[in-house]
Amino acid sequence: MTNEIIEIKASELRTEWGLSAYEPASVRQLLLKINILTLFRPLRDDFSGMCLKKGNQYFILINSSHPVGRQHFTIAHEFYHLFVQDQVEVHYCNPGSSSTSKQEKEADYFASVFLMPEMGIKRMIPEVELIKKSISIATILRLENYFEVSRSALLIRLKMLKIIPPAEYELLASIPVIKSAKEYGFDTTLYLPGNEGLVIGDYGIKARSLFDKGYISEGHYIELLSKIGSDPTQKE
Repeated sequence: MTNEIIEIKASELRTEWGLSAYEPASVRQLLLKINILTLFRPLRDDFSGMCLKKGNQYFILINSSHPVGRQHFTIAHEFYHLFVQDQVEVHYCNPGSSSTSKQEKEADYFASVFLMPEMGIKRMIPEVELIKKSISIATILRLENYFEVSRSALLIRLKMLKIIPPAEYELLASIPVIKSAKEYGFDTTLYLPGNEGLVIGDYGIKARSLFDKGYISEGHYIELLSKIGSDPTQKE
């Protein structure tokens, strides 16, 4: 699949899910909106996530040991496998790795375009910086926090769009991420691991419905919730 086709697919999916050509894609809200059961668990470093598709049922597993910005990229990467790629049931991924897989590179490109639409990026950059092709670290921080992506993903996208030249890319990539965020007063949550144990989706709702209708016992209900790290018997 060519980059142009991937861009079209990303734009079509954004439109289908109610996103304009400029705004950021809040992946956590999208996961709820399109009802994808998503679990965040600490995993080994070389495993970013996986997705599963069975009919109209979708599942995503995300490595919570990775920085939150990278997790968002992984989720968008999995969107490609679930909604763009043909004939996918189970897929294991490590977005941004040195993988030579054509499909993995396509999924990475899709995630970049989906999360950081070109016009959305350009509207956020001061005109003088766009003209000079010299983006300030303050603007970089605004962009990565607005689109909720990692520094590396943003810089690759800016270079891809020829908003910054290779030399500028190397300069910006050399700036310490967390240190720069603190110096400019930005929250560092985006750059650190997080979401461990988080579950997004209607798994708990379905389990509760089965219990309320008498289809399963209280013990079975508690057992089902324990599988996603929840204990309804625990007092607050």
